[in-house]
Amino acid sequence: MERALVVVHRPAASGGRRVSVHRDGGAEILGLAHSDRDLIVFLEAAGLSSPAELLDDPGWVEWRGGRPHEWGSAP
Repeated sequence: MERALVVVHRPAASGGRRVSVHRDGGAEILGLAHSDRDLIVFLEAAGLSSPAELLDDPGWVEWRGGRPHEWGSAP
């Protein structure tokens, strides 16, 4: 699979973070993750190999509006 940019958006007021993948000039929403495990499942389904190894690689995953690996409600 070609390189894709995964965006983990800011925490939602109700908890969880929207996850999208950007490739081929477009974006696809993968779902609402509530944990690293959810994020890994979404990335596996999107075709990324070894997604657990990509979570802390800023070349692959951009964490927006909050700290990486924080899944709770927005302040």
